[in-house]
Amino acid sequence: MTVVQDCGSVGGSRFSNYLQRCRESRRLVLVIVAIALLLDNMLLTTVVPIIPEFLYEISHPNESNTAFITESTPITTTTTPSPPLQCNNNNNNNNNNVNNSNNLEYLTENLSPSPDISNFTTLSPEELKNKRRHKDLIEETVAVGMMFASKAFVQLLANPIVGPLTHKIGYSIPMFTGFIIMFLSTLIFAFGRSYAVLFLARALQGIGSSCSSVSGMGMLAERYPDDKERGNAMGIALGGLALGVLIGPPFGGVMYEFVGKSAPFLVLSALALGDGLLQLLMLQPGVVRQESDPPSLKALVMDPYIIVAAGAITFANMGIAMLEPSLPIWMMDTMNADRWEQGVTFLPASVSYLIGTNLFGPLGHRMGRWLASLLGLIIIGICLMCIPWATKINHLIAPNAGLGFAIGMVDSSMMPELGYLVDIRHTAVYGSVYAIGDVAFCLGFAIGPALSGTLVNTIGFKSMLFGIAILNFLYAPLMYLLRSPPTKEEKKSLILGEKSSVRYVTYQNEEEDE
Repeated sequence: MTVVQDCGSVGGSRFSNYLQRCRESRRLVLVIVAIALLLDNMLLTTVVPIIPEFLYEISHPNESNTAFITESTPITTTTTPSPPLQCNNNNNNNNNNVNNSNNLEYLTENLSPSPDISNFTTLSPEELKNKRRHKDLIEETVAVGMMFASKAFVQLLANPIVGPLTHKIGYSIPMFTGFIIMFLSTLIFAFGRSYAVLFLARALQGIGSSCSSVSGMGMLAERYPDDKERGNAMGIALGGLALGVLIGPPFGGVMYEFVGKSAPFLVLSALALGDGLLQLLMLQPGVVRQESDPPSLKALVMDPYIIVAAGAITFANMGIAMLEPSLPIWMMDTMNADRWEQGVTFLPASVSYLIGTNLFGPLGHRMGRWLASLLGLIIIGICLMCIPWATKINHLIAPNAGLGFAIGMVDSSMMPELGYLVDIRHTAVYGSVYAIGDVAFCLGFAIGPALSGTLVNTIGFKSMLFGIAILNFLYAPLMYLLRSPPTKEEKKSLILGEKSSVRYVTYQNEEEDE
């Protein structure tokens, strides 16, 4: 009996030691952060092919049964003039002629852009239906854009709170809170059947994303103090983000097409539950106070080098953020794209983003992160200008792939650059600076979808993408400022140098007076 107890205690101690080593492992922390970012961004992009089609279905529930113009509708589809009316027509024929003219007048005013009835009568019933569908889809772009932007706006408001909060309680509690909120948001997406409920789910996700991204990046910056290792680690973590963006749209489109709307979100909720259990076991959420005094949020915001780095993240992601609500609808309108095709169209961007983040994590440190970001912004602008020229889905592969790769160049370079700027210019406490980085990311994904619907309505899809491309071209030269930012030691040496020169001049003047 004693031997059994001793064996049990030995086995238990070995397991405890193994568990303790796992909790102290930097790689395991990296895996947990990468999984959290993967699931968050998978939820972010799973809705992209689902929401536009779902909202159109709930706003037009009987469209398939009551088409705009059915085959039985009496309408002339040829321009051949009808024979002149005879004087002996009966009242019934007169009534039919009046009704037909009224129908033509109504259809001409509402569906045909031309006042010429002869032009209108050349349209088939299917073409008339497509005209009305085109108008409804353009109007729906605004509603979809506002829903997609709500997550980023809420996250934008939450980041300045979560960042300083991590200085007081540590990173593990906000990280676990992000899991709980994301789990609830996923369930609401699964069972929501109205625009208002889905809008609430998207906005709620913003709070969870803020907790996960700010605390996750701060945790990595703390565990990897070496600048080169930090860049590699953040490249891998952003690879998890990229994998979520990669899997999300095709996963959502295929599941929605063949299984139903709730299925992809129920799968995501199950995966999120597993991630939460892993965090609970390994991170053991608890209060951990920072030993050194953190830099104030105001001091970081006033640092021009941090703002330049954060601005690059904003402009790099604004283009893809504008495409999320508008590209699926544009494809439905111009290419008659199916649901799965709308989801798959983002696949090249996601794959290349995954490659770009993992490649430029270490490569950005070697070639200069400022140069990688400068080139990335230029490539983003070129790819955005190529997208509107596509006439088939195959034509979108190359520009989307280049867009994702270039965004990966900027993100994987500027995220570790923010930590490096805090190290050399402030105190090495990272919650607030990654709150700023996440704010920059959210600005792109808040401004982009919010403006895309209005811009598509006013200036068109093509002009919108050309405009954001020009902004990327104009911002790219500012990356040169990050080539050699001044450090705290350089500032001190400059101040000491000025003081010593003043003392030297004073000493010389005193000697001359003597």
